[in-house]
Formats: sequence, structure tokens, C-alpha cells
Amino acid sequence: MAEMNLVQAINGALASEMRQNNDVVVLGEDVGKVGGVFRVTQGLYDEFGENRVIDTPLAEGGIIGTAVGMALYGLRPVPEIQFADFIFPAFDQIVSEVAKFRYRSGGEYTCPMVIRTPVGGGIRGGHYHSQSPESLFIHTAGLKVVCPSNPYDAKGLLLSAIRDDDPVLFFEPKRVYRAVKAEVPEEDYTIPIGKAKVVREGNDVTVVAWGAMLFEALASATEVAEQGVDAEVIDLRTLWPVDIDSIVESVKKTGRLVIVHEAPKACGFGAELLSLAVEKCFVHLEAPPVRVTGWDTPFPYTLEMEYLPLQHRITPALLETAQYVP
Repeated sequence: MAEMNLVQAINGALASEMRQNNDVVVLGEDVGKVGGVFRVTQGLYDEFGENRVIDTPLAEGGIIGTAVGMALYGLRPVPEIQFADFIFPAFDQIVSEVAKFRYRSGGEYTCPMVIRTPVGGGIRGGHYHSQSPESLFIHTAGLKVVCPSNPYDAKGLLLSAIRDDDPVLFFEPKRVYRAVKAEVPEEDYTIPIGKAKVVREGNDVTVVAWGAMLFEALASATEVAEQGVDAEVIDLRTLWPVDIDSIVESVKKTGRLVIVHEAPKACGFGAELLSLAVEKCFVHLEAPPVRVTGWDTPFPYTLEMEYLPLQHRITPALLETAQYVP
């Protein structure tokens, strides 16, 4: 195994699958000779050529519309949206076309594609390069939504996503693109879509996070352990279909739940997770569930670290939830 960062793991997954399957095509703004703004597709153009690694105009609706045609004619396109903030011009194509083909055709046609895009803050990108729009797509039936936190999961989940017959939005937390490294097998392996992972076992409070915020949750779990609070941390990995069973199993053990995500609090995915947990294990809860999230404002530039739900905001939530007495 080789030690890789997130960028290298995703690049390796793309190259591996393109070598095995000639129907896999990459397209997007600057993904070819430049290798993408974050260099995630670097080297693919040189190996696979301009017919399979396609530089597109700056037109997100056109990128996804083109990918739809490719998918319906038997290819497996992997379009890249340069930043998740730029995905909105393609929103109609994704929710009205991509998500609906299996349903509208009675299962006769599928639309296999993986829409890759970097999400979240932490790189001083301001309000046009830092958003987390996952809940908009989770709300749309027919889409799968994945957000890995580490290189090992990123490769395995991306290979699963490319091989899936349904469309997948693959959100990549750019704050940890190069900040997190892990041992990644060079051989082929997959991680099933729809399965969360308990990354830290505990008995006092359950913490659910994904993407870059997983590491903030883990840091807080370590901090509160010094004060006698044993936190169990779950990496959701797949946002939809969500592995609610793993959350319920943990909450039944701890009786307490804290959810962490970068997106704004109002109508964020944490609200749905909280609702599902309450519906399925209400009698096991010993404290009100808590959400630690971004604020209901545009993503700021100079106050970026105050906006993000980092360790200094998660730790008090864990302590208060774990120590709550009715």
C-alpha cells in the first residue's frame, strides 16, 4: 500500500477505472491539460487523450447536459464541477433530468454518472467557493450523495459510484484535499454506498459528522475524554441513502446525539438526521439532540473560522449534551 492524500486517492481511482473500462469519460472545466483547479485529474489527459478527458466551456448546465447524453448512450461520464458553488447553473439538469430517468422510463433507462465537486470551506474561498449544498440534492429522489472524509474511503467509494447504475453526487471536502493522508491499496477495492463507519467507539454521546468536519468531531471527542466524557464518532460517508441503522444503534447505546455539518442550520441535512433519530429511538434519548453547524448567513471571508463548526464549538456541545440532566 502507498500513503496518499485525498487528491491522489481520487486521481488513482479515476485512472484505475478508466484503464479497466473504456466507457468511463471525464469532462469539466480545465480537467484536461491543466489537471483541474486542484489537480485532481492531473495526468489523465496525457494517458487517455482528449476523447476521454474533455475540457469543456465554462457552462455547468452544458457539462451536465452533455454527460446526460453520454450516460444514456452507454458511457459512464464523470463530470467535474469546479466548485460546488458553481453547481447551481446545472441544478435543473440534475434534479429534472439526471435524477428522473430511471423513474420516468419505468426502469428501462438508467443515467449512470458521477458528478464530482469540491465542497466546504477552510481555504479562504469566501462565499462563492465555500458552500455545502448537499441537502438540496438529498431532497431530490433519484440521486445518491457521497462525501468521504479520507483517502482510503474516497477511492473505494468513488469506484463504487462509477460502477453504480444510478447517478451519484460525489462531494469532496477540499479543506482536507492534501491535509489528510492514509494508506491506500493500489489494487482494486470498493466501499459500499450507504454504509456509515464508527471511527471512534464510546458510551456517553454519539457524534455524527462527515467530510472535513469529521476531524473536528474527533478532536473534540479526544478533548472531552479528558473530562470523563466518552464520545462515539460516526463518519456518515454516504449522506443518501443514509445509514440510519448505524446511528440508531449508537444512540440506543449512548442516549445522546450531536450532529456536526458545515452547511447552514436551517433545513440542513442535520435536521433530517435528527428527525429520523427521534422517530426511531425517541424512548432511548436522555437529552435533546443538538446540531453544531454553519450559521444561517452567506459564507464569510474574514470570519471563515468563526462560521465553521470547528472544535471550539463542538466541544461545549458534547459536554452539555453528555452532562444534561432532565
